[in-house]
Amino acid sequence: MSHLLILGGTTEANALSKAVAEKGITATYSYAGRVDNPRPQPLPVRVGGFGGAEGLARYIRDHGISHVVDATHPFAAQMSHNAYRACSDAGVSLAALTRAAWVEQEGDQWQRVASIDAAVAALNGADKRVFLAVGRMHLEDFAAQPQHHYLLRLVDEPNELPLPNCEVVVSRGPFSLDDDLALMKRHGTELVVSKNAGGTGARAKLDAARALGVPVLMIDRPALPQRTELSSVAQVLDWLSHSGVNLGV
Repeated sequence: MSHLLILGGTTEANALSKAVAEKGITATYSYAGRVDNPRPQPLPVRVGGFGGAEGLARYIRDHGISHVVDATHPFAAQMSHNAYRACSDAGVSLAALTRAAWVEQEGDQWQRVASIDAAVAALNGADKRVFLAVGRMHLEDFAAQPQHHYLLRLVDEPNELPLPNCEVVVSRGPFSLDDDLALMKRHGTELVVSKNAGGTGARAKLDAARALGVPVLMIDRPALPQRTELSSVAQVLDWLSHSGVNLGV
C-alpha cells in the first residue's frame, strides 16, 4: 500500500495537501515546527524534525512511507539534502515540488549575493531603513549590522529580537502590491533584503520596490541535490500515478 509523506510548510505544499486529500491518497503532512501556529491540513499532521537524514530514513521505514514529496521552502537546504539521503537509503521515490526563482525585470535595482553571510556583509556602511524580509531564523545574523532601522514582517510574534532598532509587522502572506507599497512608504524603506524564494505569495515587495525605485539585495538560492523537480500539483499527481499510487477519485 502506498503512503505519501509531504515535507511541507509552503503554499505549494498546502495546495498539494488539499489535492491529495481530495484524491483519497493515504498521506502524512510534516511541518518542521518553525511556525507557532501552522495552518490546519486535511491530512494527518506531524510537527518537528526527524533527527537528520538517518532519523528521516527510520521514520520512512517505520511508517511504511512509499513516496516523499519535498515541498519545503527553496532555502530549506538541509531538509532537502536530508530528504535526498533518506530516500536513497530507504529505497523510496522522491520528488520535489518547487517554485521558479524570481528573475530581475526592467526597472529593478538588484544586487545579488550568494548567501545570508554575504547579505550581512553587504549591509556594512551608513544606517538605512531596511525592509528585512528573510524570516525570523536569520535575524541573529543581521545583528552584526545594528546601525540600520529594520522593518521585519514575521508570521508569528517574536519572543525577543536581536536587532536593537526595528519595527515588527506580524502577517501571513500572500501579500498584495497595494499593501506592500503602503507598508514601505510608511516605513520609508530605502533597501529591501530578500531571499530569492520565488512564487507569487511574497513577490509583491519586489514589485513595490520597483515602483518606488528602492534597490533590492537579493540572496541567491542554496545548492540543492539533483532530484526529480516538479512545478505544479498536477505534475505531482501525475508523478504519483505513474509511480504506482492509486489516485482514487
